Amino acid sequence: MSLAPPSAPVATPVVPVQRMLLAGLGLLTVVLWVHLAGQSVTQALLLPIGIGLGISLYHASFGFTAAYRRAMTEKDLSGLVAQAVMLIVAMSLFAPVLSAGEIFGHPAGGSVAPVDTAMLIGAFLFGIGMQLGGGCASGTLFTVGGGNVRMMVTLVFFCLGCWLATLNMADWRALPSLGAYSLGREIGYCPAVAVQTGALGLILLALWRTGARIKRPLWQSGFDLRCLVRGPWPLILGALGLAVLNFAILAVAGHPWGVTWGYTIWAGKVAAAVGWDPAGSAYWSVPWRADALEGSILSDHSSLTNIGILIGAAIAGSLAGKVHPSWRIPLKPLMAAVLGGLMMGYGARLAYGCNIGAFFSGVASTSLHGWAWIVMAMAGSWIGLRLRPSFRLDG
Repeated sequence: MSLAPPSAPVATPVVPVQRMLLAGLGLLTVVLWVHLAGQSVTQALLLPIGIGLGISLYHASFGFTAAYRRAMTEKDLSGLVAQAVMLIVAMSLFAPVLSAGEIFGHPAGGSVAPVDTAMLIGAFLFGIGMQLGGGCASGTLFTVGGGNVRMMVTLVFFCLGCWLATLNMADWRALPSLGAYSLGREIGYCPAVAVQTGALGLILLALWRTGARIKRPLWQSGFDLRCLVRGPWPLILGALGLAVLNFAILAVAGHPWGVTWGYTIWAGKVAAAVGWDPAGSAYWSVPWRADALEGSILSDHSSLTNIGILIGAAIAGSLAGKVHPSWRIPLKPLMAAVLGGLMMGYGARLAYGCNIGAFFSGVASTSLHGWAWIVMAMAGSWIGLRLRPSFRLDG
């Protein structure tokens, strides 16, 4: 959610090149949607949801990585407050569905995973990696969609790291574990929402008492329909958009938003295409994973949503007139993108997900692993911040 995002979009004229890109993206969207509509209603709905996520992320410049960096270096609470709002809205929307265990007549469940040794190590690695790579999982997608070439490198190695982690996953999962714990299942979802909301409030209050303040506006004066289409968006609008769209994924697919499983599938397909045999892997021998690897990426919910985010961010960038890729990347920032991408990918697979699947969707599902994830990722971010100057990364 993040990053070294493109600078906050400004409503500038859409030049002819941007118009051509916008027209191409529109055509691609229509063709994809028609194809998906012939496959299933779920797939046809997930594409526009993903596009909405991409637009929300880009127009609000909604980043997790940058928010943590500003909180640590500038004592700026703006991004953290926006994330707290996002979490509270999402968990409130999730609660009745998770309590019932179904929605619209089909099963629905939250993102609940064990708190184990591998998960803690993975979240810590992810925290370091996102500060070096320049963005988290969602941030990498929307900045790539917006034309950021360094983040394209991060994305490639992010995918590679995800796949590499699957090759020895059994060894990691054999390490000590506390098991999975859902507060909602234990005390009820409505009380769990109240407890988690209180916890978020106490965390922000504690940070406030250390001198941290809201240093960027959460809403902007003069926001109108033109800004809604071409950006920029206020942080709070981005937060609300992400919360509602995560709920939309839960309602449509029966599970919350996740990003890095799609990355794992992408890398696995490339590895298989160049000669790797998944039959020799215990991880990939699990039937549903083997089916996902052999099937179309358009059948995989995470992959399809990711594609939608890329398209949505590119659409938002075109509308803002901000898609201007620069292919010159200095060596040290390039090395940071490679290393950061690998660490995020490997860490995300160990940690049952990233800032979206593990943290955002995990906390929204009242899972303890979501809270454990953010603690370890923040610790990793602190290390990553101190490594950034060695790679000539600003901030």
